[in-house]
Amino acid sequence: MRNLNLTIASGEFMVFLGSSGSGKSTTLKMINRLIEPSEGTLLIDEQSNTDYDLVELRRSIGYVFQGIGLFPHMTICENVEIGLKLIGRAPGERREKAIELLELVGLPYEKFGERLPEQLSGGQQQRIGVARALATDPQYLLMDEPFGALDAVSRDRLQQELIQIKQKLKKTFVFVTHDLFEALTLGDRIAIFHEGEMQQVGTAREIMTNPNTAFVRSIFERPAQQLRDFSAMV
Repeated sequence: MRNLNLTIASGEFMVFLGSSGSGKSTTLKMINRLIEPSEGTLLIDEQSNTDYDLVELRRSIGYVFQGIGLFPHMTICENVEIGLKLIGRAPGERREKAIELLELVGLPYEKFGERLPEQLSGGQQQRIGVARALATDPQYLLMDEPFGALDAVSRDRLQQELIQIKQKLKKTFVFVTHDLFEALTLGDRIAIFHEGEMQQVGTAREIMTNPNTAFVRSIFERPAQQLRDFSAMV
C-alpha cells in the first residue's frame, strides 16, 4: 500500500472494496498485525498497534475470513467457546455466552449447539464464524471476504443479518469485499482500493455523485453483470 491515510470511527461499518491484489486485505491484516507495515503507524484507540502485546491484540479483535476455519472435531457450541476458553473463562460462563451468540446469529443451541460443523451448510458455518469472533466481546471486528464462497441467496441473507448484528451490538466493523453491491449494502462508508492505493473513501452517495478518479468513475459505468463480480475489474 502507498500513501494510505484513513480514520475509521468508533461504531462505523467500513468496507474496503477492490479487485484482487488491490491492497484491501493487506490493509485489513495490518490492523491486527497479521502483516506488519514497512513504514507508517497504525493507531488503535490513539495507541500504536505495535505497543500492544501481539497475542492480546489479536484476541481483542474479532476476525472472520472466508475459509471459516471451524474445528471439525468440536461441536458448534465448543467452536464458539474456544476464544473464551483461551482467555480462561469458566465453563459455565463460556456456555452461557455461546448460547447467547448462537441465538444472535439465528442458530439456537437447542437445535444446533451439539452438531458438528460438517452437519451445517456453508452459510450456517459462516454464522458460527461470526459468533466465534464475537465471543470475547471485541470492540473491533475484521471480516475478510467472509461471504465470498456462498451462493447469492445465502449471501444476501447473511448481509441483512450482519446489519442487524451491527445495529444491536454497536461494534466497529472493517469488511473486505470485491462485490460492489455488497459494499453498497453494508458500508456506512466505502474505501475503494486499486493497484496498491486507496482511490477514494466516502459514503455510497458521495462516491457515486462525486467520484474522485477515473477508476472510481468507471466502476459505476460498467454493465450490471460486471458490477456483481468486482474481481473482474482489473
